[in-house]
Formats: sequence, structure tokens, C-alpha cells
Amino acid sequence: MSHPVVLISDPLPTRLTAELNEDFEIRQCTGSNRAALLAAVPEAEALIIRSATRVDQEVLDHAPRLRIIARAGVGLDNVDVDAATRAGVMVVNAPVSNVTSVAELTVGLILSMFRHLPAAHASVRAGEWRRADFQGSELSGKSIGILGFGRIGQLVAERLAPFEVELLTHDPNVTAEFAFAQGVGWMPLDELMSTVDVLTVHVPRTPATTGLIGARELALAKPSLRVVNTSRGGIVDETALASALAAERIAGAALDVFETEPPTHSPLPHLDSVVCTPHIGAGTREAQDRAASTVLGAVRNAFLGLPVGGLVNPAATAARAATVTVS
Repeated sequence: MSHPVVLISDPLPTRLTAELNEDFEIRQCTGSNRAALLAAVPEAEALIIRSATRVDQEVLDHAPRLRIIARAGVGLDNVDVDAATRAGVMVVNAPVSNVTSVAELTVGLILSMFRHLPAAHASVRAGEWRRADFQGSELSGKSIGILGFGRIGQLVAERLAPFEVELLTHDPNVTAEFAFAQGVGWMPLDELMSTVDVLTVHVPRTPATTGLIGARELALAKPSLRVVNTSRGGIVDETALASALAAERIAGAALDVFETEPPTHSPLPHLDSVVCTPHIGAGTREAQDRAASTVLGAVRNAFLGLPVGGLVNPAATAARAATVTVS
């Protein structure tokens, strides 16, 4: 009997996908090539993607045998979860695969701003030796605001605590008692904005959080404020942020994510007070391997009728549960 077809549309480590070879037929395509994806997906029973493959109603219409979409990563911006649910297709991701990597990048970006590391590096590479131009500030003694105190926010707090900083958070889903038990104070958002020297953003992008940090919130800030965003673009209003930075109403920003990527038309990458990276929060070998291993295990379990970790749409399982078995 034939094995279930698993279509991998974005690169995954071969040493990890090889574990499926005995029970599944592994096929590859380039998910960013729309025509190639639509041609390959009709026989797929599982589709494994990263961020380059967009799975929408059109893809689902071409995939009558599809049982599970596995996103080897956290964000699901490129998957129409509602359409998959209606089609009875499970959607899974790897929600904790990148938390350590993102937390570590956040700390690195904060230190880069305080010590002007990118500009100093560029200066030396240009043959200059301008020590006096790169006088920075110590992180010690500063007040750090963590917007969102989930897994990543808590890891950021753990990693910043040894710097002898004041740690504060705002998260409507976290009690002040819970935050205090982690050594972190809890504040309403407006109070946090008017208090901290660094605001680091760790909330998902939803209708409620889009534009959460805008002109009104930035107007509350001290001139020493530096804003860090390693979560999702659009949570910080980029027009308001650029205006506050250009007018020197706040001190700086470090951004790994943008509302539109790449940020071709954004003024932010061109401001001297901004440190930018190209959405590399999850860009470590460890995070990528962890994400791949997690979703490969979820695919195997789905076809064995075992509990599926990282399932984001449980309602999709009812219509398919009786038919999902390994041949």
C-alpha cells in the first residue's frame, strides 16, 4: 500500500525529515512559486511550510486530500486558519520553538542601542577611529518595560535581571501577583510608557494590539526612551515612531520586524537612532531545528491517531479524525 504523501514546500533539514521516510512519501516543492505549489499540492495529505509558503483558500481548493498543515515556526500570518478549519484541515505550529532565540536577540538589540555598536562597527570598517563619538550609556540602573509577559517576555526578564535593571511589565492577561513572583512590577500601559527607559514589545499582532504603541503613547514617554520590537510589525505605529525619533522626543529604537517587509518605503532604517535587523528573531540553527522537529512529530502523530501538539484549530479534527491513519 502507498504511504501518505507529505509535501515540504520550504527547506527543512534533511537529517530531520529523513525520520519520516519509512512511513511517508516525502515530496518537495518551492512554496514561494505559486504555480509549483498548486501543481504539487493535490496529492498531498500533509503540507509542511515555513514563512515563504502562503496557504489560502485557493491552495486548499487544490488539495482535496490534505489533512494537516504544519508551520515550522510560530507565526501563522501566511495560513488562512479559518479556511483550513472549514475544510477540516488541522493547522499546527511550533509555538515555543523560537522563544529563547527571540529573547536573546532582544537583549542584543538593547545593548546595541546603549553602546552604539552598529555605528561603531561601521566606523572602524571605514578606517576611522572616533572613540569620542560613540560614548554610550550603561544599561545598569535603567528601567525596562516589557509589553507582554508571556513566554518570551518572561525569558527577556530573566536575561536582563543580572544587569541590575528595574523590570516592569504591562500585560492585561497577567496579574500583578504573578509578575511580582517573577521579580517584575506590573503597571497600566500609560504609566509604563511614562516611566521606562526601554520598552520591549512581546505581544502577538491582533486587531486589539495593532497600533497599540502610537503617537499618544509615545507622547507620554521620557526623552530617554528606546523602543524595541522583536514580535510583529504594526504593533508599534511606524509613522508615529519615526516622527518621535526625528524630533528627538525619544532616544532610539531597535526593530527586527516591520509592518511591511522588507521596509522599502519606511524612513526608520535610515535614521541614525534606529538599529534594524531583517526579521531574524527565530534565525538560529537551534530554533529552526526545534521548529522542524516539533511539527514533524505533529505530522507523524496526526497520521497515527495520537495527540497532536501545537494544534491551533481543534474544531477541524472532528470531520477528519476517523479517516486519518497511516497506510
